[in-house]
Amino acid sequence: MQTNNAFTVTATATATAAIATTTPRALQLSDLAQLALAVRAGHQPSTIFDAVHALAAEVIGFKLFTIMYFDADCFEVERLFTNMPAIYPLSGRKKKRGSAWGEHTLRLMKPFRATHPDGIRQAFDDHETLIEGLGLGSILNIPIAYDGKCVGTMNLTHVEGWYREEHEQIGVLLGSFLAAPLAMHAIAAMPAAQPLVP
Repeated sequence: MQTNNAFTVTATATATAAIATTTPRALQLSDLAQLALAVRAGHQPSTIFDAVHALAAEVIGFKLFTIMYFDADCFEVERLFTNMPAIYPLSGRKKKRGSAWGEHTLRLMKPFRATHPDGIRQAFDDHETLIEGLGLGSILNIPIAYDGKCVGTMNLTHVEGWYREEHEQIGVLLGSFLAAPLAMHAIAAMPAAQPLVP
């Protein structure tokens, strides 16, 4: 595992090998219990990022998985976790101000799901890499909220026609375990307060 800072990690080889390309299994209460234990463990945020990544592979499925921090002041997202660092590197940033996707997902905090390449083309500037380069045709973006605000997104991309409404519901549950580390990243990214001059 590579770590650029306390909030930027890539997937472990074990988690990457677990990427689901067959029919996902049902989410169990024991899965959520495992995430609860992972968020309490040390070596954060990599421990919870790896755990959510591995479980999402089993119960939702994806080929590309990323976790992005949302900088509300700049209206940009920054990649903190990726299972494809050669193509989608860590710390990559994307401007989202003025985009329909940004309004829907970041401001209104609604999941975004496109089941066909046309939906990806309409929503994302990097659609050529996703569709032609990687052969992906459906996407699921889960906004991660904390204290009534979007702090990031969990993003899953797969073959055309993969994602359904139940995947959104499962994604919101899994994504809720990312709220604390993304909120902590937001706090760490804030500029230091200037001391008051008497």
